[in-house]
Amino acid sequence: MLRAGVISTAGLVGFSLFSPAHAHHPFGMGDSTDLSALQGFLSGIGHPLLGPDHLLFLLAIALIGLPRPRTWVLPLLAAGLGGSVLSQFIPLPDAVAPWAEALVSLTLAAEGLMALFAIPSSLLLPLVALHGFLLGSTIVGAEPTPLFTYFLGLLIGQGALLLVVTSWSQSLLERIGAQGQRLGAGIWMGIGLAFAWVALID
Repeated sequence: MLRAGVISTAGLVGFSLFSPAHAHHPFGMGDSTDLSALQGFLSGIGHPLLGPDHLLFLLAIALIGLPRPRTWVLPLLAAGLGGSVLSQFIPLPDAVAPWAEALVSLTLAAEGLMALFAIPSSLLLPLVALHGFLLGSTIVGAEPTPLFTYFLGLLIGQGALLLVVTSWSQSLLERIGAQGQRLGAGIWMGIGLAFAWVALID
């Protein structure tokens, strides 16, 4: 328990030094209205992989211990895409953006609770939709073609990562055991709380 506490605290302090990824396009693309089809595609692939909160959220799925994890890939992709599409009709106000980023960061803590079996893993679907909403909100106002290629990039980038994570999940949990799963859950909860704090005070 002491070791878990030390590692969790170290993770919390370390990750508090890094800001969570605020709404932006990867590669410095600027205004979404200026995106080309290729830039939209690259942004879609890169955004969930370059933003630490989104990337860590996807990686943490391996720790949860989902039953038949690969069967979750399509529902998770559909929920994320649904959130991104919804963001095109309900734009995210600038004043709400820090709170939305904090909420997204807290989804890491929620995954930690899922790994501890404190809350149901079915909550992953609305949490993925929340991530999708924030990812989609970065391209509001784009022309139809780059908007389509952005969503296509999101599906490919997230789909590939989800396939790797879900395929690796069972062997990972077998290697680290129940104690390792609890330790990982504590670390992820600390990271999520740190990211949320930074989003609110930044």
